[in-house]
Amino acid sequence: MSILVYINSNGNKIAKNSFEAVTYAKKLGDVTVVTNGKADNTILADLGKYGASKVLVDRSFDGTDEQQITRMVATAAEKVGAETVVFSDDLVGKAVAPRLSVKMNAGLISSATGVPQGDGTVPVNVFSGKAFAFVKANTSKKIISLLPNSIPVEEVGGSASIEEFNGNAGDTRVRVKGINRPEGDIPLPEAELVVSAGRGLKGPENWGMIEDLAKALGAATACSRPVADADWRPHHEHVGQTGVAIRPNLYIAIGISGAIQHLAGVNGSKTIVVINTDKEAPFFKAADYGVVGDAFEVVPKLVEAVKKFKASN
Repeated sequence: MSILVYINSNGNKIAKNSFEAVTYAKKLGDVTVVTNGKADNTILADLGKYGASKVLVDRSFDGTDEQQITRMVATAAEKVGAETVVFSDDLVGKAVAPRLSVKMNAGLISSATGVPQGDGTVPVNVFSGKAFAFVKANTSKKIISLLPNSIPVEEVGGSASIEEFNGNAGDTRVRVKGINRPEGDIPLPEAELVVSAGRGLKGPENWGMIEDLAKALGAATACSRPVADADWRPHHEHVGQTGVAIRPNLYIAIGISGAIQHLAGVNGSKTIVVINTDKEAPFFKAADYGVVGDAFEVVPKLVEAVKKFKASN
């Protein structure tokens, strides 16, 4: 079975969720990757380590215009005879997958968390992660968007061949005047470890200990919506139903009560640790581990414990 995967090469950097998409596709059949832009061929060839046999590159445009990408991916799918097209369920994937579904007359399965079962059904996240459903597309061609951090990246060895092609992307009506990229070493959607805090920290001047813990763990930092609205932290760190939805392996929530809107964006986390002075905080019901205590006492001790553990291992 021929499987096509779209990745956003983002210059000379390939995001972890792209490797996840290739790993996922390899479980379904023979994988061809399609991308656009100016990414170095050496970096693209490394996609072979994760199961891609070929990479199609359209050098005619460099950007994330949804209409151009839709046309390019449709051209690539026809070229390789792809029966299934896989996207990461990120901002670009959410915009392009539905458009491609209409263009190819293909069934769309979004927010997938696993590979198709024996009966062809695919497990997906529903109701903001509160439940799972098993969905089946009855069309001959299928589009699947994979939730980030749903499956582990697997290296299988090898190197992908590179082929430059004309994806018939056409012109764009969008002109990008500038790009403001979030600060920080680890983008939130890709982070495996996240340290987050809320109004329990009482002010932006106390955020140093959150950054210290994140640095000790090698984690990304995040915050609740009230914190972002109060300008204590930048809005790109806001996680929740109206912010960034994340699925890290570990989510540490400090001084966050656990409103349902916040839980909707983080309940896909593998392990949740809650630190709060209020033992009745709703977040404890969703937590795997809970600490009833003052963050100003608990967090510094936790930072020292992590540093001590790392120093002895």
